[in-house]
Amino acid sequence: MSLHRRRLPHLYPEGTPLFLTWHLHGSLPASLLPPPGPLASGQVFVWLDRQLDTLRRGPMYLQQPEIARIVVGSIRKGVDLGHYELGAYVVMANHVHLLIQPRIAPDRLLKSLKGATAREANRLLGRTGESFWQKESYDHWVRNRREFQKIRAYIETNPVKAGLVR
Repeated sequence: MSLHRRRLPHLYPEGTPLFLTWHLHGSLPASLLPPPGPLASGQVFVWLDRQLDTLRRGPMYLQQPEIARIVVGSIRKGVDLGHYELGAYVVMANHVHLLIQPRIAPDRLLKSLKGATAREANRLLGRTGESFWQKESYDHWVRNRREFQKIRAYIETNPVKAGLVR
């Protein structure tokens, strides 16, 4: 099991699938942080994801087809390079969900994926020296096959629940 720490600890049990979510820098204003009180990490994730799904302001770069293609291409490149097996993914207007079976250290693959997409997206957007992704990512190791299927269904229905597609 590897441990990676930023603001939050990130535990990566070897051989365990991971559910990863990350969002655009500035897409969640401080006024939309979770309500005070004791919440489990899963409850915080659901609350934050609902906020991201319903926001209609702030950076929405991933709505642009050319920017979304950069992210999708990078996700698929990770598969081609053997960094992970892909379970499911979705690129939303301001965030990404990814369900994988890592073959390399998750912190390394996230750094590569987020770094490459940020550089290319910022180049297309004519932005230099600006953060594209929020530094911290949400990660959750998947405990069993049933949970894997539940997360896969969540990812696949996220655009429907957000009202983006039927």
